[in-house]
Amino acid sequence: MQQTILSPRKKRLQMPHLGQRIVKTSIAVFICLVIYYIRGYYGENMQTESIITAIICIQPYIRDTREYAVNRLAGSLIGAALGLLFLFLMITLPDPRRSPIHIYALMSLGVLGALYSAVLLKMPDTSGLAAIVFLCVVITFPDLEDPIKQAIIRIIDVFIGTIVAIGVNLFRLPRRKNRNLLFFLHAHDLAPDHYSQISSAALFRLNYLYDDGASICLISEHAPAFFILQMHNTKVNTPIIVMDGAAIYDIQKSQYLWKKTIPRDAAKALIQYLDTQGLSYFIYTIHRNKTCIFHNGPINDEEKKIVEHMKRSHYRYYLEEDDYDLDEIVYFKIVYPKEKENFAIHAEIDAIVMKHHLRLRARTQVSAPDAEGLYIYSADATIQAAESRIISILHEEGRNLEPCEISLNHGYQTDNDAIHLLNIVARKYEPFILSRNSENRKKTALHT
Repeated sequence: MQQTILSPRKKRLQMPHLGQRIVKTSIAVFICLVIYYIRGYYGENMQTESIITAIICIQPYIRDTREYAVNRLAGSLIGAALGLLFLFLMITLPDPRRSPIHIYALMSLGVLGALYSAVLLKMPDTSGLAAIVFLCVVITFPDLEDPIKQAIIRIIDVFIGTIVAIGVNLFRLPRRKNRNLLFFLHAHDLAPDHYSQISSAALFRLNYLYDDGASICLISEHAPAFFILQMHNTKVNTPIIVMDGAAIYDIQKSQYLWKKTIPRDAAKALIQYLDTQGLSYFIYTIHRNKTCIFHNGPINDEEKKIVEHMKRSHYRYYLEEDDYDLDEIVYFKIVYPKEKENFAIHAEIDAIVMKHHLRLRARTQVSAPDAEGLYIYSADATIQAAESRIISILHEEGRNLEPCEISLNHGYQTDNDAIHLLNIVARKYEPFILSRNSENRKKTALHT
């Protein structure tokens, strides 16, 4: 497996990355200037409508080319139509030079109409462009010899700028995509905790990779309900690993594809010990593709905070009775106050874990920071085992993929860390290869 671990970036002065939008915008501006020159505009006669429109229209990525082009042209058409309507209205008014404030007020209303028309037509992304096109058409009124003719010229300029921007945006240098890679990313590297949603910038970057065909498997330490909350609107195209490697869940089909449960004998021994000690604990089971959570023993204040918070979700079921199948237990969770840690109980649990070949993890509870949670899984319930199983599942579907894991060794700190990680994924998925020798370098672990 290819593995890239991103080390913390040093706080030093760094030149910003020269993004696609910057380069594309400068190219679009150059093309517009050349078109103006061919049309006879030069020096003090140079116009700017095409250039302004091109700068506005350029975007760093194209998610849906047809929709993008239609929306941009529609926005230009809305602004142009309202601009012409404004001019027709103005030339019918008597001597408009005497009431410039009235003209400016009407221009402002025209901007409002352009913005609202775009929203009304369910094209809110084009509202700004519609308003700017409107102003490009009407801003110099009444100092025009032939307002309608000048308006038509400006509309043509705007459409030239829009077409140039779309053409430049559509053009991409031919680059080979590594569609044979399956990227494994940890959800805790993309968001601060499992109660927080991924940032809009990271979500856009992640969805762009998904739309572009990259195969990305996200890994969560928690049940699917947390993932659905955390990664809302994520366009996943691959099953996800949940419960710290104990299960694989298909978001699109809303079903578990694989799970590794705790052996019956081990579950019995653990339940007997916890009940004998009078400890409070949760049992997580997967029953008919649903996450069912059973609580046993007296509930403490820390558990109350956690339960009340998690019961808000419609994707998990909390049950108080003992009607669960021992063969469906995926993991146990024991919550206790940090200041009341009992080392004797820890030793006994460790002994049971060792004897029955289980796996134990301790995690601080985000919804109850003063509490510690002990999670007990089958020893075979690991992220590595789940990754291998996903590779096999996708292989059966005809997708032969090579695993590539990318993670932050310092954990999530800011949104920039998530963006940085996704940028590394993008470079590995679609490397810019200048020569054959550089092809080998793309497999080298990247450190910053």
